[in-house]
Amino acid sequence: MKLLIVESPAKARTLKKLLKDFAVEATLGHVKDLPKNKLGVDIERQFKPSYVLLPGKQKILQKIRKLAASAQEIYLGSDPDREGEAIAWHVAEEINKKNKKVQIKRVLFHEITPQAVKEAIAHPTSLDPNKYASQQTRRILDRLVGYKISPLLWEKVKRGLSAGRVQSVALRLVCERERAIQNFVPEEYWEIVARLEGKAPPVFEAKLVQIKGKKCHLSNQAQAEEVVEILKKQTFVVKKITRKEKRRYPAPPFITSTLQQEAAKKLGFSAQKTMAIAQQLYEGIDLGPEGRVGLITYMRTDSVRTADVAIKEARQFIKETWPSLLPARPCRYKNKRQAQDAHEAIRPTSVYRRPELVASYLTPDQKALYELIWKRFIASQMTPAIYDLTTVDIEATEYLFRATGSILKDPGFKQIYEETQEDTEKEKAISLPLLQEKEILTLKEIIPSQHFTKPPARYTEASLIKELEEKGIGRPSTYATILSTIQERKYVEKEKGRFKPTELGFLVNDLLVTNFPDIVDVSFTARMEADLDEIEEGKKPSLETLKAFYPVFTQALEQAQKHMVDVKKRGVKTEVICDQCGAPMVIKYGKNGAFLACSRYPECKNTKEFIRNDKGEITIVTQEVPEELCPQCGSPLKVKHGRYGAFLACSAYPKCRFTKPLEERDIVIEDKECPTCGAPLVIKRNKKGGRFLACSRYPECKYAAPLTLGIKCPQCGEGELVEQLSKKGRVFYGCSRYPQCKFVMWERPVLSPCPQCGAEFRVIKGSNLVCIKCGYKEKAA
Repeated sequence: MKLLIVESPAKARTLKKLLKDFAVEATLGHVKDLPKNKLGVDIERQFKPSYVLLPGKQKILQKIRKLAASAQEIYLGSDPDREGEAIAWHVAEEINKKNKKVQIKRVLFHEITPQAVKEAIAHPTSLDPNKYASQQTRRILDRLVGYKISPLLWEKVKRGLSAGRVQSVALRLVCERERAIQNFVPEEYWEIVARLEGKAPPVFEAKLVQIKGKKCHLSNQAQAEEVVEILKKQTFVVKKITRKEKRRYPAPPFITSTLQQEAAKKLGFSAQKTMAIAQQLYEGIDLGPEGRVGLITYMRTDSVRTADVAIKEARQFIKETWPSLLPARPCRYKNKRQAQDAHEAIRPTSVYRRPELVASYLTPDQKALYELIWKRFIASQMTPAIYDLTTVDIEATEYLFRATGSILKDPGFKQIYEETQEDTEKEKAISLPLLQEKEILTLKEIIPSQHFTKPPARYTEASLIKELEEKGIGRPSTYATILSTIQERKYVEKEKGRFKPTELGFLVNDLLVTNFPDIVDVSFTARMEADLDEIEEGKKPSLETLKAFYPVFTQALEQAQKHMVDVKKRGVKTEVICDQCGAPMVIKYGKNGAFLACSRYPECKNTKEFIRNDKGEITIVTQEVPEELCPQCGSPLKVKHGRYGAFLACSAYPKCRFTKPLEERDIVIEDKECPTCGAPLVIKRNKKGGRFLACSRYPECKYAAPLTLGIKCPQCGEGELVEQLSKKGRVFYGCSRYPQCKFVMWERPVLSPCPQCGAEFRVIKGSNLVCIKCGYKEKAA
């Protein structure tokens, strides 16, 4: 018997069908990690880590050891990256405890197709000590930062907070962008456009670009009107016409970061969702008669390199399907300087598996992502798009106007793959009339327009990933985790699809920047990432990196323990004055978030809720509630806030414990429109208290639907989980395809992939997030 061990059950299912003479077992992710209840790193003994088995992995490893004892050959086929190498290394250690003489081989599956799998099995390698050392170094660094700084935040701010070597830098980028927006002062400027007509139609527009040979800068209306009056008396003459051909070449195939960015822009997928779906496409899909096969190559890569065999197949396909779009030579793309080039770009395993041919075997999300990958790869081997560009300079004595026309002459690759709106905005076709140099033009109209400079935009998932990549922060396998972590910790929230720091996020960032300037420095973190790459390449010993990092870190930690502001005791100072005693109010943090409290507490117990406006200024939130008395004791009812939002409670608590829900206003759901009339959808409650989606134009439009959670049903995979109310008034979650699918669950599901087995969602049990697939448990943020 031959034994193959991988990390994922889905991957194991695909490989079992491709390797009939193998037993294939899955570890369900990592089997070992540093312990949760102690540091697990012996600083005095060269930073030696102490690994322990993860919960639930003892039985899995027992089965693997038993199979290994009778296997003639053992292959470790976990993912071909650092994390996969760590899994392989730890499994090998466990097998060798009982089977010390057995030879263990490492196989790397860059794609899971019959040919690629057989090729990998035929040419196994050994475990890579450098790649494992790189992963272990990263884990030790992350543990030192997280384990040492997080308790300090617990002590000074509140329990449950965390700091991370890379996540804290990402948070810093978001906070600095928000502060730039808050501090931005818009500046007025004016533009002037002339509508002109030549001998031939049509009338066209030209923009004023220079005055007396200098760039046009009009800062107010008076200046603009003065120029307009002068221009009305001028003669407009064509000074120069420049015509040239511009070629726009196709973008290279996807790497991890560009896939996440494009899926966010085109499909609205989060980075985490993109990676979860890509993992499914990589590990294998059942294609009916063809069986289970991986549809894409490995999805964690920073290389745009493509195998010659794949380029050859793509060119043959283009020749057969779109012969006019086949360039004379194959298209080759250069990697960025810091790219590791360990894996190919993300591409379909065969271009002959066209999206429309496999669509019936895929979920809508899988199809959308596969089609994106397929089209991008095919387009990358096609001819460029060709534009005819015409630039016309027009003189009006001391004033220079410019008109630019762009006509798409040959769409080339754009017939197959149209890039995002942001990329194509500059390429709108603009037709200019046939003009000649020295031709006198007729002025039809002069149009001045007022504008204001705009602040920098908040980061989207796509733009933050791009920023992280450009600055060398994180690696392909970590982008999705970084973004999900800062959201789960409540350090940032999304507003209209863009990241905005929370009050807690600002506070944690300010404390870290003040007390750990090097640790959250962008360039310092980028250098650490480069060191990890060098360790993987065998160019640098792990110990050198750890020894260089630790003294800087411990010195900062000692200073922070002495000087970090104790927010629990003192709060964060504000300029708000207590309306009961006149003392300054401070920001404090409770289990339900930030609030204002009087600095004279406990003498004065006044508290207020607050929000910040676009300039970062504090605004007191007042919630008007009709005067209402407790039906049990007659005391006034007060608004209180709990884990699930606002509610009314008796002011005589704890003597009287009466509570009741606070009547909600309809909550508008962003980015969701009524399919009947296009108006925004809102969350409403029915007479029994259950929530549902309804059109905001009710009663004119009576559209209503269950409140979906955006999570696929784990039983049928077709419906979505929806919130429902039982006859006894208890909330539960069931499949939207009921009664065809009768799946139900009582725990609230959360769209938070399991870090251990990759399951799409977990459930809230008490204060924990729990995976119903493998049992992995961690504290909820």
